[in-house]
Amino acid sequence: MNSAPVRVCIRLLRYLAFIIILILSVAALLIFMNTPKDPTVTNSSKYLDTTLSVDERIEDLLAQMTMAEKIGQMALVEKNSLSDVGDIATYGLGAVLSGAGAKPEDNTVEGWSEMIAGFQTEAKKSRLQIPLLYGVDAVHGHAMIPNATVFPHQIGLGATGDADLVQAIGEATAKDLVTSGVNWNYAPNLDLPIDIRWGRMYEAFSDDPLLTARLGAAYVRGLQATSTTGKIPVLATLKHFTGVGSMQWNSSLNKNYKLDQGVTEADAKLLQSTYLPPFKAAIDAGALSVMIGLHMWGDGKMIANKDIITGELKNNLGFTGFVVSDWYGLYENAGNKFMATVRGINAGVDMVMLPFDYRTFIRHMTWANRLGLISDSRIDDATRRILRAKFTLGLFDGDMTVSPVLAQHRELSRQAVAQSLVLLKNDVKVLPLQPTVSHIRVAGSAADNIGLQSGAWTVEWQGVDGNWLPGATSILDGIKKQVSLNTNVEYSLTGEFITAVKKVPLGIAVVGETPYAEGWGDREYPILSNEDLTAIKNLQASCDNVVVVIVSGRPLLIANEVGSWDTLVAAWLPGTEGIGVADVLFGKKQFMGTLPVPWPASSEQLPMTHTGETADGTPVLFPRYTGLAY
Repeated sequence: MNSAPVRVCIRLLRYLAFIIILILSVAALLIFMNTPKDPTVTNSSKYLDTTLSVDERIEDLLAQMTMAEKIGQMALVEKNSLSDVGDIATYGLGAVLSGAGAKPEDNTVEGWSEMIAGFQTEAKKSRLQIPLLYGVDAVHGHAMIPNATVFPHQIGLGATGDADLVQAIGEATAKDLVTSGVNWNYAPNLDLPIDIRWGRMYEAFSDDPLLTARLGAAYVRGLQATSTTGKIPVLATLKHFTGVGSMQWNSSLNKNYKLDQGVTEADAKLLQSTYLPPFKAAIDAGALSVMIGLHMWGDGKMIANKDIITGELKNNLGFTGFVVSDWYGLYENAGNKFMATVRGINAGVDMVMLPFDYRTFIRHMTWANRLGLISDSRIDDATRRILRAKFTLGLFDGDMTVSPVLAQHRELSRQAVAQSLVLLKNDVKVLPLQPTVSHIRVAGSAADNIGLQSGAWTVEWQGVDGNWLPGATSILDGIKKQVSLNTNVEYSLTGEFITAVKKVPLGIAVVGETPYAEGWGDREYPILSNEDLTAIKNLQASCDNVVVVIVSGRPLLIANEVGSWDTLVAAWLPGTEGIGVADVLFGKKQFMGTLPVPWPASSEQLPMTHTGETADGTPVLFPRYTGLAY
């Protein structure tokens, strides 16, 4: 037996053991050196002194917080993921949210108020009693509550171009949120969509950065309208930072999607000229929360882009609020959660949306800090930013409860619907309709369906179906309320009528899309259904003239059909006040809306540019800002 190889192996094993011991010793030393030197527990209550400045109160509270308490403030947990409600105090969690559809069993304003008050009570059990932020996606009113007023989605508000109206809607939404205990809204959306195939187009005001900047700032001013005490009622969130809306087709990292969560080309010129200006305007209006998109910027995730998040947003734009990740955004498509946490936090993310496992995040943050991978100063900066929002909201300043009485904003919403309608064709001057017309036939999937006309993010994430929202009016209801007592209004979903042997003077086809949210609405060919196209043809066969009203979250591909239509109106997603559509059809109000985005003629024209050029160089069906009047 040759002993030389054995001796070599033994020697190598000794060297390997030495190296392992050395590594472990260095790691232990690093852990010891970087173990947080928590402050001595004090009884200072200066941070509760309302006569001090916000900065003084922040620094007093921050000086008393342990590292564990600071890390807890960086965690945003979905309410249904709380393993134990007591964890709010145990970990000192900073925020809780209701994901779309995550509502109390008693889905009323009273039920919401009671649920959130319970969470705040748990927060008061923590050592420093730091209140919670509670967030929801109230993107078109507090639409998770069935009897709340649902406003038009943002694309409809973009069609109005009316900053005062948008500000008023922000104020109304804030009132509904406050009465239910919510103090944080994930709106407004400042995305700039250039491709109608994207399933979130309706959440944006426009592809025009100037219009988006103006309306986004107005919404922030409304939602955060300060009281006489200088406090804001509800925290706005600017989303999705940045370049979202310019993703490339078939680039999504989500296997179920095509565009959403896809890749935006890393274009430094567009970043400065187009993507950042809306955020700059809204930050100047007082926004203290920005949400990072789930998309890629070139070959890297935006959530890990320190140059843009810290460099552009925080340093160049002077943003003093906090940066929050989107749903599972820190970990989406990340191979290693620990390293994803390190990259995201060091890039500038201050609060992490954790719909599933907040305990893992807290453990990872603790070890990353002790190993020196995330510095004390970075955690202090994140905590300071979060606390600034909480102090500005007045969460530390007395009782946060409000009488849970939901206000009604029906007239404001009705006005918004009327202003959002865009008249695209009226060749035979059918409009305005006469209330005294003898006979009207109404058809189409969107004529008598409040869930469809409200779109997604209404009670449920993907929206609802039918007419069960209390107090709401369908477009058919609105038509019936506008006509004379002598007018015969017939309705058929399919446009087939028993009495169709004889033609009647007027048909109204209200057609459109079924609700969709996020990437589930990514569609290669956004078109009207065969059923709706058949309903239009049936009306054309039984009516002298037909008005086509499209209820949709985006322009649809209609170039092959529009030539045969007498009149065309874009109604977007009007919400609960369908009567606002009838107000304009019957001439009680004028057409005022213009297209907030170009209306393409074919899929070959997609994607467009932000200046309106098409991919194939051919003209669009209707350019941006098209809008006829009576």
